[in-house]
Amino acid sequence: MPTKILMVCLGNICRSPVAEGVMQHKIEKYKLDAIVDSAGTAGYHIGEQPDERSMANARKHSIDISNLKARKFSDEDFKKFDLIYVMDANNYNDVLKLASSEHDKSKVDLLLNISMPQKNQAVPDPYYGNEDGFEKVFQLVDEACELLARKLFK
Repeated sequence: MPTKILMVCLGNICRSPVAEGVMQHKIEKYKLDAIVDSAGTAGYHIGEQPDERSMANARKHSIDISNLKARKFSDEDFKKFDLIYVMDANNYNDVLKLASSEHDKSKVDLLLNISMPQKNQAVPDPYYGNEDGFEKVFQLVDEACELLARKLFK
């Protein structure tokens, strides 16, 4: 049974699709028995491709996320996924509000707690910033996903 991973940010067009694409790359690289998806806590961009800047930055690292479409996180995702990684404290709180049990809540953590345990650091939202923000997001997400992949590989 594959490990099912969900990456969550606000609009599902910047951070979480990059995290999905990076994690998919790691799954293929390490031949992991895992599935990854992404979602947003808000429905602003349902059905849209990731932000052009996110797609361009991911392409620089040989990762294509252009086929992804934004969707909204729902309480059904607790049934479908084993691990739910959120990008910041607001996403964390929004996801936990939909949890119906302690078991649901136990699936949720900040993505960067993988690479910076117990620090509760956010992956910064690059949406209103410049190109450097998208590269910073990529680097932070890549490090966390690499460590997650190695953990799942064991």
